[in-house]
Amino acid sequence: MAAARAPHGNNQPPKIIVKKIYIEGHGGHHGGAWKVAYADFVTAMMAFFLLMWLLGATTEQQRKALADYFAPTLIELKQKSAGSYGPFGGASLTDVDSYPNRAGQTGTRALTVPAGAVGGKQVGSGEKGSLKNAENVTQQDKRNFSRMRARLEASMKRDPKLAKLARHVRFVPTPDGLRIDLVDDANYSMFDLGTTALVPEADKLIGMIAESISDTENAIMIRGHTDALGYGNPLQMNNWMLSSGRAEATRRRLARGGVAEARFERIEGVADRQPMIEDAPGDPRNRRVAITLLYRQAGFGESERDRPGAGPRQNSLRNSSRNDRPTGSSKAG
Repeated sequence: MAAARAPHGNNQPPKIIVKKIYIEGHGGHHGGAWKVAYADFVTAMMAFFLLMWLLGATTEQQRKALADYFAPTLIELKQKSAGSYGPFGGASLTDVDSYPNRAGQTGTRALTVPAGAVGGKQVGSGEKGSLKNAENVTQQDKRNFSRMRARLEASMKRDPKLAKLARHVRFVPTPDGLRIDLVDDANYSMFDLGTTALVPEADKLIGMIAESISDTENAIMIRGHTDALGYGNPLQMNNWMLSSGRAEATRRRLARGGVAEARFERIEGVADRQPMIEDAPGDPRNRRVAITLLYRQAGFGESERDRPGAGPRQNSLRNSSRNDRPTGSSKAG
C-alpha cells in the first residue's frame, strides 16, 4: 500500500526537510559590560589630571616636604623639608647626633633654648640673663625708681628754692618705665622765654635728678614739648627747633651731672603736637620736658609715641609736663 501511495509509483520514502533557525541575540551591543570599563578609564584619567594639577600647583620644597612626611626614615639631612624652618632645622633635640640628653646619644652640641625660641646676645640663664630674672629685673627697677623718687623729693624739700619747684615735678609710671615731667605754668618757666637756656633753679633741679639716677643702668629718653604760640618767621625759628633744643639742653645738663653718655637712647622734640591741655594749645602748662627712665628689658619709645585715642598710655602722656609760654606772647616760650 505504501508503494501505491508513493509519487510516480516510486517506492521510496518521502523526503524530510529539516530547517534550522539560529536566533541571534539582537541588541547585544547595548549591554553594560563596556560601561564599567569606560567608567574605570574616566576615573583613572581624572586621577591622573588631578595629580598633574597638584604637581603644578606646589613648589619643589612642598613636594619634598610631602615626600619626607611619607618617608620618615630618610637618612639624608632634612634640609628644606617639613619643619626645616623651625628652631632646629627639621631636626629634634632627641636626635642621636643632635643635642645630648641621654647616655646613648653621640651628639656633642651644647644648647640653651630661649623662651619663645627667640635668641639674642642678652638671652640666657646667666646672672644677667633675661631668662633667669626678666620679671625680677622689672621689679628691681620699680624699687629703684621708688627710692630715687623719695631721695629726690627729700632733697627738694631741704632746699627752700627747689621746694617751690616741687609742684612743677611730676612722676608718671608708664608701661616702659618712670617718666619725670618738668612742667611750666603761667608764673614759672624752666627755660628763658623762647630760648634753650635753663633758669638757675631748673639747672640745679636737673643736676639733682642727674645725681639721683647716675648710679642706675636704665636707658634714658628725653622729649621736649612746647605750647602752640608761634614765631614771626617759622623758617628761622619754630617750635620744632625749640622743643628739640630744650631736650638737648636737658641731656647736656644730665651728662654734666654724671649720667653716662651711653645711657641716652633718644633725644627728641615734638613741638606742640602733644599738648597736655588739648582745648587750650597756648596754655603755658603745655610746655614741658619729659625724662623717661626705661625698664632695662623693655622696648624703647613705643609707649611715648601716643596719639589721640591711643588708650591708657595716651592718657599718661596727656598728664605729662609741658614747657610753658606766656599767653599772648608773639614769641614761643
